[in-house]
Amino acid sequence: MLSTMALVELTHTDHIVTAEFNRAEKHNALSPELIEGLHEALDTLERDQDMRVLILGGLGKSFCAGMDLRGVLNDVNAMGKMLSGLGRATYRLRQLPVPVIARVQGAAIGGGCGFAAVADIAITHPEAKLGYPEVSLGICPAVVAPWLIRKIGVGPARAMLLQGGTRSGEAAYEMGLVDHLVQREELDGAAMDLAHTLARGGGVAVAATKAWLNELEGPVSLETLERGAVLSAEVIAGADAQERLKKLYSR
Repeated sequence: MLSTMALVELTHTDHIVTAEFNRAEKHNALSPELIEGLHEALDTLERDQDMRVLILGGLGKSFCAGMDLRGVLNDVNAMGKMLSGLGRATYRLRQLPVPVIARVQGAAIGGGCGFAAVADIAITHPEAKLGYPEVSLGICPAVVAPWLIRKIGVGPARAMLLQGGTRSGEAAYEMGLVDHLVQREELDGAAMDLAHTLARGGGVAVAATKAWLNELEGPVSLETLERGAVLSAEVIAGADAQERLKKLYSR
């Protein structure tokens, strides 16, 4: 079994760090262990004085297929802990003093799409799939909602979350959910080229600009994210969500 740290691989290229979800066989779905591994990686990243840019990606065909709830469906406390961990991870990513690029090479679903929204810049290809299908599964996407609102605005976020489903990378680009669209075979190189461009900026100026932008748009508090985690856990524990999810996982 992989250690929690191994579930998020860190590689360094000059002043650019790439953090990749390493659960490819499960499409990088967020298990308790992967979330713990992400926090361990963030511990390292927050101490890294040489990092100028972070690229967040996933190994294999998918970026991140959202929450893997198989092991916690009957445990509200464990479910709440997972959702709280997701919320805190998004908060920590947003607070990093360097630009964060989400390199979305495949499915970015639910919490995975939340990572794309919380990143400073997201890049994908036309065939990728992004979205929040939670409501069709009986789930409330409360934890990721604040970041989507800040990314695309209240009205579009409301429509997207209530309608559920997924969108192509091209449609996500057109609605502003992602910032750059390239061909699939160009994605890795384009993300690294963008990172090199960002890394050439003055480190102090970039950090100050990011902090100021966070303040101007209105910060998402940890309290808000925790409230979202509690709400989501309560909804998932309900009869409707339990029935829908058990049918999904029995396929």
